[in-house]
Amino acid sequence: MKTLIINGSPRKNGNTSDLVKLLVENLGGESVEVSAYHNKITPCLDCRACNKTKGCAIKDDMQKLYDDIYDNVVVASPLYDEDLPGPMISIKNRFNYVYANKRFAKIKNERKKARGAIILVGGGDGKPGHAIENAKTILKRMNSKVLDEHIIKYLNTDELPALEDEQTVQRVKDLAHALQCI
Repeated sequence: MKTLIINGSPRKNGNTSDLVKLLVENLGGESVEVSAYHNKITPCLDCRACNKTKGCAIKDDMQKLYDDIYDNVVVASPLYDEDLPGPMISIKNRFNYVYANKRFAKIKNERKKARGAIILVGGGDGKPGHAIENAKTILKRMNSKVLDEHIIKYLNTDELPALEDEQTVQRVKDLAHALQCI
């Protein structure tokens, strides 16, 4: 079993990263983490090469998301103003090639079907609606079926670190189990 984790946090020791580490500890198999902030990922340039040829013309660290085959794909991110942070939106936009390939070049997405999961972390009074929809778009473009019952939203980091919330810790462990068993 191989799991890709797309981590949208700029902090290597923040709440999002803590939950990712907990997930990996309980997951088993091979895990590959791609950081939206620490990997070289260029935003979409709207060059429209994907309207005519397979894939994306930009060659950078997105290749880790494009080329490898995964059984599970997890989008883990903090909330910024009720949405995913900018580098995660860039990742979402770079998957536009899947849509453009299909619509304009008549090239089908040949990615293996995978299981998809979402972990969102935040404080303040933010609502995760936009972030969930954008995370689902990333997962859809990666041909991943979202396990809706396992979407994790911990929105109380102003009061309590995520790893100190027993319910959130259990939900991450439950998610790890679900990703192994389905």
